[in-house]
Amino acid sequence: MDLEQRRVWNENHKNLTEIILNPNEHARAIELFLNHHALLYSSKMSNDRINTLEDFVLESLEESALRKYPVNAPDTKNSIVWHLWHIARVEDMTMNILVADSQQVLHSDNWLQKMNIRFPHSGNSMSDDDIAELSSLINIESLLEYRIAVGKQTRQIISSLQPGEFRDKVQDCRIKKLFDENAILQEASGIAEYWNKKTIAGLVLMPATRHNFLHLNKCARIKEKLQKEMKKSNRQAQQTGIR
Repeated sequence: MDLEQRRVWNENHKNLTEIILNPNEHARAIELFLNHHALLYSSKMSNDRINTLEDFVLESLEESALRKYPVNAPDTKNSIVWHLWHIARVEDMTMNILVADSQQVLHSDNWLQKMNIRFPHSGNSMSDDDIAELSSLINIESLLEYRIAVGKQTRQIISSLQPGEFRDKVQDCRIKKLFDENAILQEASGIAEYWNKKTIAGLVLMPATRHNFLHLNKCARIKEKLQKEMKKSNRQAQQTGIR
């Protein structure tokens, strides 16, 4: 997914924002969402040959780069695996608890155990030590499988919504469920308050789409920076060898 494709993605996000609350545009909004959402996930999710943003991030990236923490980037110090985990968790809890009032994907198939981590929350207000632990221990293959499972479930949930339901407000009892399931740290209660003010459309437009887009772009910038540092290091090593 190159810069031009990302520009088009932003334009389509504006289009989705304009029509999503109109019941007469419901079918079109669903179709646009599904196409829009697929570009944020591995092409394995949709079994398509489309060039997605996640594919771009992961292409030719070594495990050490995925796990590196902290990173020296202007807008984040967190590892790429942390960002991938965080966006999956946020989408999982908002779509399955706040939209569908159903079980999180996380708890459906022992994903915590599979990913080799102990954190059921979203990652908001996470301590540096815990981020370092997650970055070093998380099973990357299982993380990517969890991402796909979350994405597929989201697509089923949104496809099942009826005209007018995008206007529904988030229910207080579902916000409470986030804390009951330790999906949100008490220190991060502000994010729950933010979601509580949203409609279903608002959750679709942020946690299920734009939030993924923003963090994947951070991952792309981390990747670019790490690759530049590696090339510079290799050049210096070669010059030292010549001397």
